Amino acid sequence: MSEQCKSVDINGTKYIRADLVDEMRPASADGLPYCIVRGDRSGVFAGYVKRRDGREVELANSRRLWYWDGAASISQLANDGTSRPQNCKFPAEVANQLVLDAIEVIPATEKARKSIEGVTRWAK
Repeated sequence: MSEQCKSVDINGTKYIRADLVDEMRPASADGLPYCIVRGDRSGVFAGYVKRRDGREVELANSRRLWYWDGAASISQLANDGTSRPQNCKFPAEVANQLVLDAIEVIPATEKARKSIEGVTRWAK
């Protein structure tokens, strides 16, 4: 489906097709937002943000996004997920993780969460 069919802009207000509203809604569980977190040196992670204090971000049920394909950037990954999950390398989920060097926290959509969580666990 082309991008033009998903939304329309009328007098400066963007309207999204009703059937796409749920997938574009920010993802959350138990009141915790699902986000993509980029660390300065530690890497990129996706998970539920339990706590944030400066550059410290505590995540629940998180995965390291070691390699992805099918998204041009982590911003696109947070909005759309991946269009090529078979090429992604996302290791096993961990129950709790503390990222000490966060430099970017991007809320993910429900569509993106489903896509990321749907990537087969990568193990070497």
